[in-house]
Amino acid sequence: MKFRVKTYAIEAGRPIVVLNEEDAKDLGVYVSDRVEISFDGHNIVALIDITTSFVDEGKVGIFQEVKDLLDVREGDEVEVKATKRPESVDFIRKKIKGGILHGHEIRAIIQDIVDNNLSDMELSAFVTAGYINGYTMDEIVALTNSLVETGQQIDFGDDTVDKHCIGGVAGNRTTLLIVPIIAAAGLTIPKTSSRAITSPSGTADTMEVLANVEFGIDDLKDIVNRVNACIIWGGAVNLAPADDKIIQVEYPLAIDPQGQVLASVMAKKKSVGSDYVIIDIPVGKGTKMVDNEAANNLAKKFIELGKRLDIEVECLITDGTSPIGSGIGPALEARDCLLALENKGPTDLMNKSLDLAGALLELSGNVQKDKGRKVAEKILVSGRAREKMMEIIEAQGGNPEIKPEDIKLGKKEHTVEADCKGRIRHIDNKKISYIARAAGAPKDKSSGVYLHVNVGDFINPGDSLFTLYSRNNRKLEEAIRLANKLQPIRVGGVILDTLR
Repeated sequence: MKFRVKTYAIEAGRPIVVLNEEDAKDLGVYVSDRVEISFDGHNIVALIDITTSFVDEGKVGIFQEVKDLLDVREGDEVEVKATKRPESVDFIRKKIKGGILHGHEIRAIIQDIVDNNLSDMELSAFVTAGYINGYTMDEIVALTNSLVETGQQIDFGDDTVDKHCIGGVAGNRTTLLIVPIIAAAGLTIPKTSSRAITSPSGTADTMEVLANVEFGIDDLKDIVNRVNACIIWGGAVNLAPADDKIIQVEYPLAIDPQGQVLASVMAKKKSVGSDYVIIDIPVGKGTKMVDNEAANNLAKKFIELGKRLDIEVECLITDGTSPIGSGIGPALEARDCLLALENKGPTDLMNKSLDLAGALLELSGNVQKDKGRKVAEKILVSGRAREKMMEIIEAQGGNPEIKPEDIKLGKKEHTVEADCKGRIRHIDNKKISYIARAAGAPKDKSSGVYLHVNVGDFINPGDSLFTLYSRNNRKLEEAIRLANKLQPIRVGGVILDTLR
């Protein structure tokens, strides 16, 4: 059937067109069915929405994605015909029923995700099926390779290294120390990082306080070739693009299928040609790993997957019971990192960063076993890491003269004080993160929480526990209310429990 185009300057997120209900009946299509649209020798497949009034009979409503793909204008005539659903939908149904997918079936699903050929419901079904039924290692390998092969890839040559943390710890911005230490040691570390989804800051959000983090593939190559490193947002580079779409589905469903986590992490590493990778797996209350057994099981899978991908992986099980660093929120975390690069930062942040950097230096074979920590510390204390970080900041369009005190914090602040005497027993990661988000982080980079105490500190009434920073009074008051309700810091005496 022929239709006149009615364009809408609206991005739908995927190729979608709108037909009048009567025209849809004539075509024999329903909501979320697929149609093929042809114009001037070009053909695309789009999903259907149906309306009784939004689009008149004889016209087809076209959103921005379809308009750009077909290069059509208002009033152009296009041909629209019904078409069958992609074969990958049958493979998704197979996974829903508990079947094991072959490599070509997984590849078909991932290709259709990249090409926007699956509806939101179909993509959600795929993610949910993986969560419920799990994946074999063969499936995870195929999923990883498919994620890599359907995106852009880079090869920086030998001695390319990387790191990843599976998350769950507030603060913990070790990347901004590890990357310059490793690059200053002469290795290549092209770090692509994420933005926050449920946390007060992602690595990309924190780095964005200091420099631009959104670059295309050519700019990424140029930056890394100049300074041996980068710290950028992975979402702008088109590395494993299907992974970003899968993550968008996982978030509202609040699920994190382990097989997809493994594939997601390792696909990003393989896409930039990493030879050696360390994985930070925090364990403790509030983290993703409740105990050492769960962490060890995940570590074994990362290591096996690495072998299958020809990447040498070392997993480090780390203490995730409390926040790492003093600042929680983009600006506060960036300030912590700059102070640490001056050898003045939070001790826990510096120690963990040096341990991880040392492990990566040893894994790469560039430093003898048990010497990595000392080499990393020498690079930090000598100022070479700070110098390298300033090179990275400048290469990414930031100010290479920036100092910790230059970073602006929210003008509205409130300090929470201790109301009793005792020792700090626990600082809850999740609660501190909730409070920092209530204050405005990560959207407002100047907002967050600054911790004045660590676990083990002895305090007296009136001592400062933490300070809240926000840009406006409303958010500050909400953060104060939440802090009073959640009580994120537990203070106790020497008695841990009483039994009778």
